[in-house]
Amino acid sequence: MISVVVPAFNEGDGIAQLHSRVTAAACAWAEDYELIVVDDGSRDDTLAVCKNLARDDPHFKILSLSRNFGHQAALSAGLAYAAGDWVAVLDADLQDPPEQLKRFIDRCKEGYDVAYAVRAKRKEGFVKRFAYFAYYRLLRKLAFIEMPLDAGDFCVMSRRVVDQLNSLPERRRYLRGLRAWIGYRQTGLEYEREARAFGEAKYTFSKLLRLGFDGIFNFSYKPLQILMILGIVIAFGTFLLALLVLAQYVGNITVLGYNPHEARGWTSLILAMLFLSGVQLIGIGVLGEYVGRLFDEVKGRPIFLVQEEINFARLSRSPADLRAD
Repeated sequence: MISVVVPAFNEGDGIAQLHSRVTAAACAWAEDYELIVVDDGSRDDTLAVCKNLARDDPHFKILSLSRNFGHQAALSAGLAYAAGDWVAVLDADLQDPPEQLKRFIDRCKEGYDVAYAVRAKRKEGFVKRFAYFAYYRLLRKLAFIEMPLDAGDFCVMSRRVVDQLNSLPERRRYLRGLRAWIGYRQTGLEYEREARAFGEAKYTFSKLLRLGFDGIFNFSYKPLQILMILGIVIAFGTFLLALLVLAQYVGNITVLGYNPHEARGWTSLILAMLFLSGVQLIGIGVLGEYVGRLFDEVKGRPIFLVQEEINFARLSRSPADLRAD
């Protein structure tokens, strides 16, 4: 069986279209399937539309979360409940075309555990496209594992990869990074990412920024190493500058119009203090990101809470249950 997992937040206008296109695409798979829509605490009629569709289609299954936990948590919920031998992930806005899934499924059946989508083109503005381009290359440079370039969550995974993802204990999840970390045989397939079929993007700038931070801080220690190197460079440079000023003072030497006997140095002193204060605050912020993640992990709260299950014939289990096994 093939499971299709779709996180949704305030996507009521397009759920019917999503259902129709996935159902049509499934005709080409020659496999049984389930479509799992995870309602991530939507405030519109997403859940009501889903329930109407689920009444007439046993393939359509719904997870309703108790509140909005975020895209990655909703995706984790869908993966925890997916029963398929192959599990596909796509977004509810249909920027990831369901019709492309057959290519990914066929590629996986050739012996790959993961077939992930590589975004060859994006139908978005220049600034956003450049930001994505720069971010993925920065992440690949910083990460301690090899991150595929321009790859999002859109993919098809084998059962064993999904089981491994479900068993991972961390709570601040960056699933495309965890998918790369797990390994096994993986391959990328290029596709053209469509514009949103309806509505407005739910990933605001702040949410995208947080997701980007999760990718960097969850898979790299280099920000801490860069801070250490910067501190060493500043300390060593300051030491050399102090020696130079001392030599000028003892020898009463003027260099580039500067003589310590004549110059008061208030401006340079204030600028140096502001610069060093800025570096220290950046360092505290980077440390805070890592400490905050430790704090979340230590609390041990679940990634998501399910309020309602619809059309599930079995009692599904959370990642915590899988880890307990």
